[in-house]
This record gives sequence, structure tokens and C-alpha cells, in this order.
Amino acid sequence: MTAEIFKSDWPAALGKVPSGLFIVTTPDTGFLASWVQQCGFKPPQITIAVANDRPVLETLTDGAPLGLNVLPEGSKALIGHFGKGFAPGEAAFEGLDVEAIDGQAVKLNAAMAWLELRVASRHVAGDHTLVIATVVAGEVVKPEQKPTIHTRRDAARY
Repeated sequence: MTAEIFKSDWPAALGKVPSGLFIVTTPDTGFLASWVQQCGFKPPQITIAVANDRPVLETLTDGAPLGLNVLPEGSKALIGHFGKGFAPGEAAFEGLDVEAIDGQAVKLNAAMAWLELRVASRHVAGDHTLVIATVVAGEVVKPEQKPTIHTRRDAARY
């Protein structure tokens, strides 16, 4: 292969790889995530790619509770709310319909499905860290809805 091949329009091509849009929650905050994928059956596990510069990464230690809120189509308000990000201590759930139990991740009642997770491990992958989390519970709340799926115009940046 020549170097010419690698000068192709890879950002546009990589951007066509579809992903979902999710709100990942902890007991204190939440963030928009799109790089989420199941990675195991026994035990059931998923990976979540978290940018290395996100303050929330410091709290995602082994055993930490996480919630994966699967967004239904048409969730633009939630995407906008969580897409801006939150500083440590900033109120992420103010004004939202949520279920919050001390010591557990917050559940968004607008989610079509929900997974309760516990962090199992972390692995640095370039400018992101892959958080591997084990599924401990979950439910489909609104089976009639479809999940939000998106592609990027340019996969070289958010």
C-alpha cells in the first residue's frame, strides 16, 4: 500500500460507522456518549469510551455505579443538555425527570431503556479511556420507541 491510500477521506468514511446516543450517569453527574458497545456475554459487559480530559473519568473506578440511558429518537433536548458537559459539582439533573437513589447511578425517566452497570476495568486507548462495565440490571421501559442512531460528518473530532 502506498501513502496515497492513507491520504484518503478517512474522516468522512469513518463517520459513516453508525452509533447510538446515550446518557451515561453516575450518582452525581451525566454525560453524552456515543462510543458505547456490548463487549461480552459472560458476564454481560459493555465498553464506554470516555475522553481522557473529562473530569468524570476520575470517578469511574472499579465497582463505581454507572447508568446507561438509551435515548429514544427525538431526544434533542436531552442531547443538548448533556452534550454541553458539566463541571465537577455542577447540577447535571436539575429540571429533569429522574429517579435518584443514594449510591446508585441516576435513571432518566425519558430513556427508552436503562442499564445499571458497575465499572469492571479501564484501558487507555489514545485520547480516550475504554471503561468496561458489567451489567447488573436493566429494563426496556418504552418498547414501542426506537433508539437514537447517528453518524458523523467528520470522525476526526466531536
